[in-house]
Amino acid sequence: MTQTALAGATAPGTDNGTATTTAGAAAAHASRPVRVRPATKPHGQWVVDGKAPLNPVEAWKQEDDGLSVRHRIETIYSKQGFDSIADDDLHGRFRWWGLYTQRKQGIDGGKTASLEPHELEDSYLMMRVRTDGGKLTTEQLRVIGQISVDFARNTADLTNRQNIQFHWIEVENVPEIWRRLEAVGLQTTEACGDVPRGMLGSPVAGIAKAEIIDPTDFLQELRDRFIGNPQFSNLPRKYKTSITGYPDHDTIHEINDISFVGVRHPELGPGYDLWVGGGLSTAPRLAQRVGVFVPPEDGPAVWEGVTSIFRDYGYRRMRNKARLKFLVEDWGAEKFRQVLEDEYLGRKLPDGVAPPKATVNGDHVGVHEQKDGKFFIGAAPFVGRFSGTQMLALADLLEAHGSHRLRTTPLQKIIALDISQDRVEAVVAGLDELGLSARPSVFRRNTMACTGIEFCKLAIVNTKDTAIDVIGQLEVRLADLVDAGVLGDPITLYLNGCPNSCARIQTADIGLKGIVVPTDDGGTTGGFQVHLGGGLSSHNREEAGLGRTVRGLKVAIDDLADYVERVIRSYAANKLAEETFAEFAHRVDEELLK
Repeated sequence: MTQTALAGATAPGTDNGTATTTAGAAAAHASRPVRVRPATKPHGQWVVDGKAPLNPVEAWKQEDDGLSVRHRIETIYSKQGFDSIADDDLHGRFRWWGLYTQRKQGIDGGKTASLEPHELEDSYLMMRVRTDGGKLTTEQLRVIGQISVDFARNTADLTNRQNIQFHWIEVENVPEIWRRLEAVGLQTTEACGDVPRGMLGSPVAGIAKAEIIDPTDFLQELRDRFIGNPQFSNLPRKYKTSITGYPDHDTIHEINDISFVGVRHPELGPGYDLWVGGGLSTAPRLAQRVGVFVPPEDGPAVWEGVTSIFRDYGYRRMRNKARLKFLVEDWGAEKFRQVLEDEYLGRKLPDGVAPPKATVNGDHVGVHEQKDGKFFIGAAPFVGRFSGTQMLALADLLEAHGSHRLRTTPLQKIIALDISQDRVEAVVAGLDELGLSARPSVFRRNTMACTGIEFCKLAIVNTKDTAIDVIGQLEVRLADLVDAGVLGDPITLYLNGCPNSCARIQTADIGLKGIVVPTDDGGTTGGFQVHLGGGLSSHNREEAGLGRTVRGLKVAIDDLADYVERVIRSYAANKLAEETFAEFAHRVDEELLK
């Protein structure tokens, strides 16, 4: 079947709870029997249970599509101010345009769980800018930087989904910000909400010498056809995509809802291995291989089919069970493949081949030669912390050395492209002056942090400042181990302000979840629960795995540097030959991890 035929294979479900399709799958899909569920509560699957909303969120999503709120922002809310915003819009549909209320300043983390949402939020907004695949031009970077300066108090954090987040946004300024972004091809459309969110793409797509397949056109087609498309603007929950053709797994495919990983089929050539059902938060699941090979021309249709399965069969009754990972866990990969092929594509896909094992850290930090003989330079800010003035200066630096392209990465890094060999050292020095190190310490390179209590209403602890402080201390305290080369593979340290794992704590060597911990005087303070020994294939792991917790191990913020130093020294003193930190953490008794 051609790409054109496959691309039209799915249409939105009808109101009576059955889905309709076109192309080769139409007859089979229309004639299939209605599913009969045992006498238990319905999951809210449109195909099985019908579309009657089973919770308040599903009700307002059906009453008025999230995409519709833009008109009200432009014509009402931006003119009448924050207090004019309807509740369902402010706490719901605004997300479809990348907008959340931010945390009110000065509220202690211990009160996060006890205060009502309206008591935690401020009248300012966080705005998320989509940069699918992390692609930016220096012109776009200048626009983002100037928006940061003009409207966001100089905030412009890099997220680990390759996006850029502003804070302190006032609703009155949102239409002007949209105008500036869209003038240079950027958008905030569906950057949040129950939609296909910003899509991870290999940050070295089209330029890396080792690339198996270039996913640039694939990602662009998904963005052009499906972002802002009402066909997928009401999914059960958030939906995360990753696509890479790079052999060292630089888009964390194991923890996305749908991932395409570049492989070489022995008979069919380069294409993708399909993974579904990954996700972290409070119920972490690693994605499963579906077992199919996706030729590059079929990629958009397969994405459309999988996304349609989530829309039609996803669990909508309970929000905490509405991610694709729960459906995949219940069905298994074999049934998922059968439904995809029989009901949505109308044909079988070839059997797949597993991706090759990653051989190096996939963060792209440092100086690397491109396919065309020029160089790209990956640099690390401190845990994604950035600013508008830095962005403006970075655009100046790159253009002064003949570059007009850059990328952001899923590990809160930034990559300058197209640097000629005779300009490499000058660019490295210039990046360092901007606080973007292309040769960072192992601790700065491998530490990541979420937004934290500074702006997030769910957070309990400060993550960014805590991480920066710990990095500085570890660089001094553990210099002897680094210099002696006894640590082996880099040790990842991820800090999260709450249980939701935006910073992927279960996949770090040392993952830290923000909690309230007791103090000796009977009070409480901010601290962390510790997860040890997680990792993904992009961390050069033999296979992905989640970290373990140690009974009773809670670390106060003030004691964090002491604890991390202690557990790393325990590893250095007790590890087996060639044993990684993750292997050590899962092997030894808990006493060596405290």
